[in-house]
Amino acid sequence: MDKNSIIGFILIAFILFGFTFFESRQARKRAEEQRQLDSIALAQMPVDSLYQAAADEAMIPYTGPVAEEPAAIYSDSLLQAAHTSEGQIAVLENELVRLEFTSKGAQPYSAQLKKYSSYGGGELFLFRGGDAEYSISIYAGQYIRTSDFNFSIAEQSDSVVVFRLPFAGGGYIEQSYRLAPDSYHVNNMLSFVGMDNVIPRNVGNYDVDFSVVIPRLEKGYRNESQYSKLDYYFPGEKKPAEIGRGRNNAKSIGSRLSWVAFQQQFFSAIMRAPQEFSNGEVSVSFFPETDESHNLMACSAKMRSDFRSAPSVSVPYEFYFGPNHFNTLKSYGQKYEKIIPLGGWLVGWFTRFAIIPMFNFFSRFLSNFGLIILLMTLVIKLVVFPLTSKSYISSAKMQALRPEIEKINAKYPKQEDAMKKQQATMDLYKRAGVNTMGGCLPTLLTFPILWAMFRFFPASIELRQQPFLWCDDLSAYDSILDYGTKIPILGDHLSLFALLMAVVMWVYSKMTTASQAASNDPTASSMKFMTLWMMPIMMFFICNNLSAALSYYYLLSQLIAIIQTWVIKKWFVHPEQVLAKLKASEGKPLPKSKWQQRLEEAQKLQEQQRRMQNNRR
Repeated sequence: MDKNSIIGFILIAFILFGFTFFESRQARKRAEEQRQLDSIALAQMPVDSLYQAAADEAMIPYTGPVAEEPAAIYSDSLLQAAHTSEGQIAVLENELVRLEFTSKGAQPYSAQLKKYSSYGGGELFLFRGGDAEYSISIYAGQYIRTSDFNFSIAEQSDSVVVFRLPFAGGGYIEQSYRLAPDSYHVNNMLSFVGMDNVIPRNVGNYDVDFSVVIPRLEKGYRNESQYSKLDYYFPGEKKPAEIGRGRNNAKSIGSRLSWVAFQQQFFSAIMRAPQEFSNGEVSVSFFPETDESHNLMACSAKMRSDFRSAPSVSVPYEFYFGPNHFNTLKSYGQKYEKIIPLGGWLVGWFTRFAIIPMFNFFSRFLSNFGLIILLMTLVIKLVVFPLTSKSYISSAKMQALRPEIEKINAKYPKQEDAMKKQQATMDLYKRAGVNTMGGCLPTLLTFPILWAMFRFFPASIELRQQPFLWCDDLSAYDSILDYGTKIPILGDHLSLFALLMAVVMWVYSKMTTASQAASNDPTASSMKFMTLWMMPIMMFFICNNLSAALSYYYLLSQLIAIIQTWVIKKWFVHPEQVLAKLKASEGKPLPKSKWQQRLEEAQKLQEQQRRMQNNRR
């Protein structure tokens, strides 16, 4: 036998040995799992069935129950007793929140926010009794899950509750909760005291499961679900990542994690690990609108935390059960406020440093949020007016020049003369001192503002359940007519603010397009149709299901723009002066801009191509 054959046999032997060793370990593991399953199954069987099975196995007749105690699932007698005993409720309460904890699992049981009410006037529960779970899973001789055991209450007051789960082998697991006065914040300390003889030294981690079912709390399901999500934050990042917004989703997280937030439109349940989670999985699932229990979504975070064996191990956690109020969330210094959707860097910057401070300032003096939005709109319009006024003036001058533009259209009626007509029109505007690019300025300026308002109003808890005129809740849609059935895109109601906004937008578009002369250019006609009809109709369908405050702001913005345009046309732009300036410039050469030069070159090129096509014919 040669050397290669010997090496081959040795490798085969090692492979067979390794496979046998691996299979034996797997078999022992499967046997242990089966033993636990059998123990659980036996514990769930009626006592009569247990003894009948034993009698059948011994081939002796069964004459009746011998004992009433079920088979033990846990080898630790104290764990077994804690597994079968019933839990009790402990309450932590301050001026803002009432939290119930159950000793069964030493975990939150319900969370009521005392300063708020759900839509319709009922008490607001972020989660109802039994709709939350917070459990720790660790190997302590056998795998245990704290939610399966009834802890004893070692200490209790309005602000502190301490739960303990003792072990027969010595030591205990402790869960303590402390609620600060006038706060939504709860400090949680998980302790393993004297457990170094129970938990093996090679145990390097444990699992943390936190899940909550959040009920519906707002007027409209669609709006509430679209602004509800699950957020998770990586240490050092500028903002958290998110999943949800009305869609079921799950995410596996392989890196360290600081906190996770179950965010309803206006309220959140946040869990933070100051020592960070090592990895985990998060998921969110939305209930249908027809759910009989009136639930909104189920959120879950299955996280893993590091563990180091010692005579006493304490791991801090923090909870927040409260409103998505920007300043309140920001006060904790953990970037919780980033869960509020304020837009990207530009829009978010404008919202944080302009909209929110202005909103808070007016709120100090006024309690009517309809008036506050009116004042905010006026301030914004006045601030941007020095720039937008140039556009309004250009628009008024263009309307004064409409007869001259119609003459140019009559002079160049053919499609192939489009370049000549455009050049003549631009020359006319230049002689009259009209800045054609000024019309782009208002759009560029107002778009970030409009988008900031689009993000701010539906997410602003200050507007929640605030009435104004016929609207009972500015954070939700207003309704003057409920159909009782859903119409595609439109919904099941008619919003008066959205309807008025669309009508006023049509009026404003009518005013601005009045300066445009009739044209046979299909592109210009299409743009005019889009501006005059499609945009107001589209905005109505969009805003019909959104926040009434948003539609109200757009309505005010368009009304103020109409007034500004009318004032400028009435007192600042005089048609006779515009025409006189035009007449005075006739026959005088005008300097050509680079854009005009390029336009003339394009016109010459177009003319040459047309002549070449005619010659080929």
